[in-house]
Amino acid sequence: MSTLPKKKGLLDPERRRKGIYILPNLFTAAALFAGFYAIVQGMNGKFETACIFIFVAMVLDGLDGRVARLTRTQSDFGAQFDSLSDMVSFGAAPALIMYEWALKPMGKWGWVAAFIYVACAAMRLARFNTNIGVIDKKYFQGIPSPAAAALVAGMIWVFNDYQVSGYSVNWLAWGMTVFAGVTMVTNIKYYSGKEFNLRKSVPFWVVPAILVAYLVVTIEPSHVLWVLFVCYALSGYVMAGVALMRDRKVSAQATIAAADSKPPIPPAEL
Repeated sequence: MSTLPKKKGLLDPERRRKGIYILPNLFTAAALFAGFYAIVQGMNGKFETACIFIFVAMVLDGLDGRVARLTRTQSDFGAQFDSLSDMVSFGAAPALIMYEWALKPMGKWGWVAAFIYVACAAMRLARFNTNIGVIDKKYFQGIPSPAAAALVAGMIWVFNDYQVSGYSVNWLAWGMTVFAGVTMVTNIKYYSGKEFNLRKSVPFWVVPAILVAYLVVTIEPSHVLWVLFVCYALSGYVMAGVALMRDRKVSAQATIAAADSKPPIPPAEL
């Protein structure tokens, strides 16, 4: 009887487990290409096109995870591939485009701001990967890298619509770049929206509301998108401030209650 090992066919369960899922990774690869193309267009001075492709990468990045969950094709490879794609599209691309648009004449101050953004994006993605399954899925810890990229790219897109040179607003661009980078690595909570279920029934008014939102975005996409993400970035700080004030109020009330509960000190005997 032959003792030679049998060749494993394509339908072998062990071999299938070592493969990768095509559908979600196609979206991830498309997002990676969009980020790379944005860098190329930024280096060529086509800043509007570069910013548009960063937003395209955002859409594709949002789709790959949802497609993987809907089709039950999540994998460790897909998670790592998605993280590396995000580093290019939402880490390197916005920083390099902003550097070419506004920060280059600032010398070391310019590339320092760009590097702060890139380094914070890398740390944000690393922290996200290590905290999966640890923190509450309802909230992000720090602003997510796609939203930070939208802050930077949206600013360039809006100012470019008004023919404003980045060199004339370089310090404002510097502040936005550093703000977006630092906000990624803070502990401020941001609503994740992961509780939104596409398979769940919704009231009828939601459909016309979505259509109106599409129309508003279509009329002035650069302005609407940038304002939305600026508001989202500030929402985390507002919620953190409200939570801090509430905690201080509770702490003050607890101190007063503790003082009132103490027995009165008897008068000294004469």
